[in-house]
Amino acid sequence: MSPTPDTWRRPPMISNPWLRYGLVVAVILYVVWAFSTLPIDWQRMSEGVTRAQRIFSGAFPPSFERSNLLISGFLESIRIAILATVGGVFLSIPIAFMAAKNLSPLPIYLLGRGIIIVARSFHPVIVAIIFVKAVGFGPLAGVLTLIVYSVGFVAKMLAERIEEIDWGQVEAMRAVGAGYLSTVFYGVFPQIMPRQIGLSIYQLDSNLRASAVVGIVGAGGIGSTLANAFGRYDYDFALAITLVIVGAILLSEAISGQIRKRIW
Repeated sequence: MSPTPDTWRRPPMISNPWLRYGLVVAVILYVVWAFSTLPIDWQRMSEGVTRAQRIFSGAFPPSFERSNLLISGFLESIRIAILATVGGVFLSIPIAFMAAKNLSPLPIYLLGRGIIIVARSFHPVIVAIIFVKAVGFGPLAGVLTLIVYSVGFVAKMLAERIEEIDWGQVEAMRAVGAGYLSTVFYGVFPQIMPRQIGLSIYQLDSNLRASAVVGIVGAGGIGSTLANAFGRYDYDFALAITLVIVGAILLSEAISGQIRKRIW
C-alpha cells in the first residue's frame, strides 16, 4: 500500500500525459511555423533601428513651447471622453436589460446580444475610420466612435450583472402586483446601481485613453495633435504630448480607483 502524500497537488487539466505534452509540442511547432512564414523584411528592420535612433535623438528634450496647442487638444479629448461616456452609458442601460436572459423574452434577448456583439466586434480605430468617412474629421467622429465602444463594454458587463441579481426581490415586487417598470426601478436597479456607477467611472477612464488613439486617424482630440506633430517631424513636441497623455492617464486611474473603492 503506497503511503499517503503529505501535500495536495492540483490534478492537471488533461490527465493523459501523452496528450498534455503533445498539445504543448504542437503549440510550439505552430508558433515556430507561423513566425517563419511571416513576410518579415529583416533589412528594413535593421534600417528601422537607425530611424528609431534619429526619432529618439530628436525627441529629447521634450518641447512645451506650443503649450496652448497641447492644452486645447487635451481639453478636446476630455470633452470627447465625457460626452461619449454619458451617451454610451445612457444607451447601454436599455440594451443591457434587453440582453439579460432573465428579464427579456428570447427575441428581445437575441436582439440585445446582437447589438452588443456588433459593438464589440471592431476595434475603436476601425470604427473611427468609418465615422471619419461618414461625418468628416473632428471631435464628432470621436464621440460617436467612443459611444459604440462604451456600449460594447458597459452593456455586456451590466447585462451579466442583471442576470446575477437576487430574483427574490423581483418576485416580491410581482407578488404585490407591481408592473414591469416598477419592478425594474425598485427590484432591479437598487441591486445593479453600484456596478453601474463603477462601470461608468471605468469607462470614462477608458474613453480618455481611447480618445488619444482614435484621434490619430482624424477623430479629434489630443491624438490628432500628436499625429500632426509626427507629420511635421516635431518629435520633441510629440514627446511632450506623450508625456501629458501618460500623466493624465495616471491621474485619472488614481482618481477612478479611489472612487471605485468608496463605492464598493
